[in-house]
Amino acid sequence: MTSYDDAPWVEDGAPRLRPYAVTGGRTTPTRRLALETLVMAARTLPRVPLTPEHDETLRECRAGPRSVAEVAGRLGLPVAVTKILLCDLLDTCALILTAPAGPPDPTDPYLLEKVLVGLRNL
Repeated sequence: MTSYDDAPWVEDGAPRLRPYAVTGGRTTPTRRLALETLVMAARTLPRVPLTPEHDETLRECRAGPRSVAEVAGRLGLPVAVTKILLCDLLDTCALILTAPAGPPDPTDPYLLEKVLVGLRNL
């Protein structure tokens, strides 16, 4: 039998903070960001001090363009919370939006070959 003194105070893998605590109670981002919107860290330093969650978000975006969904997955946060954190960083000019690649060319032979292989694998 395990005594209470031997048990960890916080279980491994438990969230650090409730989502509403991470966003300061805010539930609406300041910008409309789609899941596929790409963001990346700006070359300038943020103009305001960052919370640990903002700092971690910015660190994820320093490796190159990342989609909103990818950042949320890497941080292990809900997408709604991630959007608010990203908007905060965009508003302080710590992040920039990058233009996504346009829609694929439907006549591209490489794309058609990949579709054909995918259909054959069904």
